[in-house]
Amino acid sequence: MKNGETDLSSLPSGLDSIPRRIHTARGVDDSFSYRHPVLPQVVVLSDAFCVCLAVVACIAWQRIYDTPDELSGALLLANIMAAGAFFLFPKNVPLLDIPDITKISVQIRYLLPPVAFGEVVFCTVLVMLSWPFGVTVRMGMEWLVFVVAILFVERCVGTYILHTPTMTRRLARKVAIIGSGSEATQMATRINTRMQRMFRLVGTFDDQGGDSDGTVEELVLRAREDHIDAVIICFPPACGQQHVMDVLWRLRGVLADVYVVPSLMTEDCHGWPVERFGPFSLTVLQRRPLSEWDMLEKRAFDLTASVLLLLALAPLLTLVALAIKLDSRGPVLFCQPRQGFNNRYFNVFKFRSMYTDMSDLDAARQTSRTDPRVTRIGRWIRRLSIDELPQLFNVLRGEMSLVGPRPHAPQTRAGGQLLHEAMEEYVARHRVQPGITGWAQINGSRGELVTRDDLCRRVVLDLEYIRAWSIWLDIKIIFLTIKREIFSRNAF
Repeated sequence: MKNGETDLSSLPSGLDSIPRRIHTARGVDDSFSYRHPVLPQVVVLSDAFCVCLAVVACIAWQRIYDTPDELSGALLLANIMAAGAFFLFPKNVPLLDIPDITKISVQIRYLLPPVAFGEVVFCTVLVMLSWPFGVTVRMGMEWLVFVVAILFVERCVGTYILHTPTMTRRLARKVAIIGSGSEATQMATRINTRMQRMFRLVGTFDDQGGDSDGTVEELVLRAREDHIDAVIICFPPACGQQHVMDVLWRLRGVLADVYVVPSLMTEDCHGWPVERFGPFSLTVLQRRPLSEWDMLEKRAFDLTASVLLLLALAPLLTLVALAIKLDSRGPVLFCQPRQGFNNRYFNVFKFRSMYTDMSDLDAARQTSRTDPRVTRIGRWIRRLSIDELPQLFNVLRGEMSLVGPRPHAPQTRAGGQLLHEAMEEYVARHRVQPGITGWAQINGSRGELVTRDDLCRRVVLDLEYIRAWSIWLDIKIIFLTIKREIFSRNAF
């Protein structure tokens, strides 16, 4: 073995990946890369913005210094076609992985093909429009200079930002290990000493105690407060697959990707996906229902649609608030604690539909169809679901989404039991943002939860929505809510 290198043969079975030796001089293992769930998409969007900016600058330059007005249309077409060629050219996305994204030489390799293709398209368009060859080449070089200059500045600024300590910590995935023995210890040591650039260990957890940072239940509680990206199950091989499945069930409400060392899985699980986790190859047991990029898309849609809805509904909201004030004493809005995303509590906003002295903050008693606590105006706004509209402010605050599983108050019961006790799968609903409306509501599952069957149907529909989520599904649910639920017989 050469000086300055470490043999990986001492790693536990199932953990070692293809690289057999790594350099230790720099203290960071650069023999593997890590794809952040959001960073590549952000870089692609940034590239698109920079190319658009370069094209606008190039057009302005050419109109002022080079092109007669009668030829500017042809040049505009060439610039637009060249930019489109850059966008449509297939990109080598793996070159945007960490740490490659911070290497100028690698980024030149990533950007060179689409830029060159855009240059070729630019010159081809002008040649096809019968421009002189010399003028075409000169104009093409101007386009190339503007695009390359702005992309170079973008990459320099981006590389500097990615090297700042704050951004390094932000991009590193938080990892928790469940397990005991030498296997878990060696993995924890490897993450702490070799992989700080990409992963940050939050602790090792095990029900047996010892040197662990807590039990599995304590990990579940900690995951509610601290954002954990991944959990790795790393038991000794003697523990067996059933023990792994038992732990996985206990993690069903944790908002994190869950992995296991492949040596713990039997041959009948060979179809399970395997993912590179730094230098390790791990079997994927559970993924977050929405990736970070999906959550950004959903959040952007929620913000845009909520602002538009608030502007459009402002007169209606004002009239309802005035009617509530005139109908009975008390505040216009009713705030109630609900359990939401990642099992965290927040205060949901609703138009007050009950008499103030009869309001049930904890929802120990659910609202019934002929509930005497409901005011005259309250009965009307509940029937039309107008009482839910102030939750648009919860959406703006980031506590809710327009579409998602409906949040319930802490003391809500079904069949005489608290909801998480009546159905163990209930907690899985909290792995996405709660919504003002949802798949369950447009399929008739709304109103009072009387029996456990009512709860089961609602949970099944909510989990169907989580598995099938897309922006288009959210839009469909919003339109179906307007069509079906405003005049629903289940609203009271």
